[in-house]
Amino acid sequence: RSHALGEDERAITAWHEAGHALVQLLTPGTDPLHKVTIIPRGRALGATMSLPEKDILNHSRTYFLDQLRVCCAGRIAEEMFTGDFSTGAAQDIMTATKIAREMVCKYAMSDKFGFQSFYENSRFSPEIQMPQFSEETSQLIDAEVKRLVDEAYIDAKRIVKENKAALEALATKLLEKETMSLEEVQEIVK
Repeated sequence: RSHALGEDERAITAWHEAGHALVQLLTPGTDPLHKVTIIPRGRALGATMSLPEKDILNHSRTYFLDQLRVCCAGRIAEEMFTGDFSTGAAQDIMTATKIAREMVCKYAMSDKFGFQSFYENSRFSPEIQMPQFSEETSQLIDAEVKRLVDEAYIDAKRIVKENKAALEALATKLLEKETMSLEEVQEIVK
């Protein structure tokens, strides 16, 4: 353990991770939930872990949209039960934004832009991608990324609200046990 959390931080983390676990379990297109914990490791105060059933090298648009919902769920649960939100969702926000931007710019998974890419690999390094579009297109891309994340947030909020009792039970159990397996989460949510 790298951090000792106070009771307030433990409670916020439990709500946050319970939100992720709940939405991941109830969203069929995500990787299967493996376990959820509120034991801090490194910079993370807790974690919801998935375990893909097989190696997947090709992801669908549905998969990415489901991942966006899971990213949003921790902050939603945190706000719902504390009336506020913390910096605990910083990595989730970055991940959701990156997924949405790649859907639009790299994978042509946006109806607004159709079958086109907005990046070209640099001849100096494949890791560096240079923008190949106008300022107007940049603004349209930003709006589309925002739309994708906003829609995922709204849908995740609906899932959390519809399953509020299960979420409360998950957070309470996480505070007690600190780590729960898929089977333990399923038992509470069913």
